Amino acid sequence: MKRHLGQRLVVFVSLALVMLAAVAALVLVRGIDRQISDVIHTHEVRNHARELTIALSEAESAQRGYLLTQDQSYLEPYQGAAAAIEMRLLSLTALTSGDAEQAARVRSISSEIVTKTAEMARTVALVQEQRGAEARVLIETGMGERLMDNLRLALEQFIGEENQKLFDRNREIDQSRRLLVGAIITALAGAVLLAYMLISRTQRQVSALAESKDRLLTENEVLEAHVLDRTHALQEAREHAERERQRVEALLQDANHRIGNSLATVSSLLGLQLLRSKSDEVRAALEAARSRVHAIASAHRRLRLGGDFETASADEFLDAVLEDIAATAGDSKNIRLAGDFDPIVVGARDATTLGILVGELVTNAVKHAFPGGRNGTITVTLKRDEAGVPTLRVLDDGVGISGEHLPGEGGLGSVIVRQLATQFGGEPHYERRSGGGLSVSVSLPGIEGARSPEGH
Repeated sequence: MKRHLGQRLVVFVSLALVMLAAVAALVLVRGIDRQISDVIHTHEVRNHARELTIALSEAESAQRGYLLTQDQSYLEPYQGAAAAIEMRLLSLTALTSGDAEQAARVRSISSEIVTKTAEMARTVALVQEQRGAEARVLIETGMGERLMDNLRLALEQFIGEENQKLFDRNREIDQSRRLLVGAIITALAGAVLLAYMLISRTQRQVSALAESKDRLLTENEVLEAHVLDRTHALQEAREHAERERQRVEALLQDANHRIGNSLATVSSLLGLQLLRSKSDEVRAALEAARSRVHAIASAHRRLRLGGDFETASADEFLDAVLEDIAATAGDSKNIRLAGDFDPIVVGARDATTLGILVGELVTNAVKHAFPGGRNGTITVTLKRDEAGVPTLRVLDDGVGISGEHLPGEGGLGSVIVRQLATQFGGEPHYERRSGGGLSVSVSLPGIEGARSPEGH
């Protein structure tokens, strides 16, 4: 921060010195212009004073020549000189009007010139009146000569004073000019010195910046090497984690298959026991148990977990469960099973329970809705209702239920369905269909992890 302030101060001082030099140069130029104007003015004043002196001399010479010779040829030069005297006097008065001292001297000289011109005009008039004797007497008094000498002396003094004023003014201007030139040179030298200091400091800063950049590049290269090593290590760790994940997934799938196979073995043992039993009541109980164990086994074998090993997609899982039921149910050759499931993500534990629930409902429909090998369709759906709650529906177009009582009011199957629905916070609802058959719907508000795949 201090370094930046110092640089700004140097720049401001340099600009101030340059401006000072410019102002000094302007003052110098104006001084030179004034000096030139003074020289021109003084030159004009001196010229008019000298021309006035010459005109007076010419008028006096012509006047004396006319007086002595009475030759008319002297009158014309006299008259021209008299007119020139008047014109030069007016010009000199105008030129000195701006200087009170000069104007006073010119007025004093003008009064003497008026007296002299009157004396010369008087002698010329006497000669013209044939009164030459009186004219000579007037000249012999010496008054005209004294007036002329006084005028010459006054004009010479006036010219000398103008020369002295011009000399003094020029000397003052020369001194001021030398001072201004010195100030300009000093200001420019200071500006150059400050600019040199600024450039030197800038060069040092640029050099330091280049060194910092080189160090930064070196550190960047080191950092990139560390990042590369770290990335390589992370890649190896990721690959190891992926291999472990695949191994765990394989173990889980194997465990599910083993559980399913074990349950299938239990189902087969129940089937063997069923064949050896002669009691219809025992056979019915064994068949129901075998069917339920088989449904549980199918749910375990068909369960496919997601990448987090905690959830599964209901549509893939339930499609597989329906395939297993269709393949193993002996009474379902004339029955078509249809499924329509939303891709709802559910927890692994709830997926197995959901599969058992679907198996129980579908098995009940296969057994009771189509007696005597009757053809028909069982449709299973899992979709969200208007409130977003997943709802399971099992519909059949079988013979339906006769009488006033609906299923769910007795029997082991109904009890199992109700208990399974209760685990999800729902309750089964049975409804006769107008065209025949039965509709069972189970709301599943508490199903664990129930969400769409994009929210997964």
